[in-house]
Amino acid sequence: MTDAIPFLRPNLVQKDAYLRHLEAIDASHQYSNHGPLCTEFERRVVEEAYRGHGAFSTVNNATIGLMLAMRQAKRRGRYALMPSFTFAATPLAAQWAGLEPCFVDVDPATWCLDPEKLRAELARLGDEAALVVPYATFGTGLDLGFYAGLHRSGIPVVVDAAASFGTRVDGRWFGEGFPGFVVFSFHATKAFGIGEGGAVYSGDLEALQRLRRAGNFGFGPDRASCDQGLNSKISEYTAAIALSTWEAYPEKVRLRRAIHALYEEGLAASGALAEGWTLQARTGDIPFQFMPLLTPQGVSHRTVVARLADLGIECRTYFSPACHQQPQFAGCPAGDLGVTENLAARILSLPLWEGMGRLEVERVLRGLLG
Repeated sequence: MTDAIPFLRPNLVQKDAYLRHLEAIDASHQYSNHGPLCTEFERRVVEEAYRGHGAFSTVNNATIGLMLAMRQAKRRGRYALMPSFTFAATPLAAQWAGLEPCFVDVDPATWCLDPEKLRAELARLGDEAALVVPYATFGTGLDLGFYAGLHRSGIPVVVDAAASFGTRVDGRWFGEGFPGFVVFSFHATKAFGIGEGGAVYSGDLEALQRLRRAGNFGFGPDRASCDQGLNSKISEYTAAIALSTWEAYPEKVRLRRAIHALYEEGLAASGALAEGWTLQARTGDIPFQFMPLLTPQGVSHRTVVARLADLGIECRTYFSPACHQQPQFAGCPAGDLGVTENLAARILSLPLWEGMGRLEVERVLRGLLG
């Protein structure tokens, strides 16, 4: 029997890679509260990835990071403008931050917020727009120049960059210098997987310091709570895995990009792209989490998922249903979401994990196109 191909096979660093860090924890007796390993990881990311620009704070998961960032960034108003073509964590975080999600359609090529539709919605809502939350869809290098301009104009921006940790645009690490908040996920299923965790980056050091205080119960210098805070800290054990993953990450990214290139090569050679199968128009060098693809118009992605499952190949449909199609968000305001609904009806997420090779990719493509 042919071995099954799972959708994801997380491949966290093995214990030998972080054993020395565990020994350091035993010696320090410091297990949390931004201990030495956590501090070292954050320092290395700022210095080695962001070239010393801005500040970076770990959080225990990206949803908490979004909640903190939205709470800290929002201005007086009611709505958080965002795509519906995103993971449910984004609108849920807005609700936890006391805001109502307002869904705006996406661009049919990039699958990110459509700037023109966003501008129109901002003009319509006026002062009721408290925040904009673009999603860097599937790790793409979103045009942050546009959003930096919005932020500086007085419309706060929090970027949901869950899958973009390690994306490079024009040789620079995604988010470098951005004046708002950029939130990353380190969930086990991400390219930079550490089990559970995340981080928030900002080019604004003072803003990041406020967020960090809010993530420590809102404590000020005298340990009196002076903000609506919570506990977002990671443990030193998590930091040990993060540090070891940081050292291994360039090779992980190289492998993932190579697998994605095999998919693109196979799709082009098969003629599938000329027959209506569609790739995302991406920006930058991406540490791919999986392989996103649209079926041709009129071809049900559910049919394709079922056919692949019969062949022992697991794939998913991120993001279908889109957020506005889910019960929790059904009553949220939204404009015309025609592009989003078209994407949600056609999106496929194909397997991509370290350890896959040409044979596995070819088998997936045969099942997909057969």
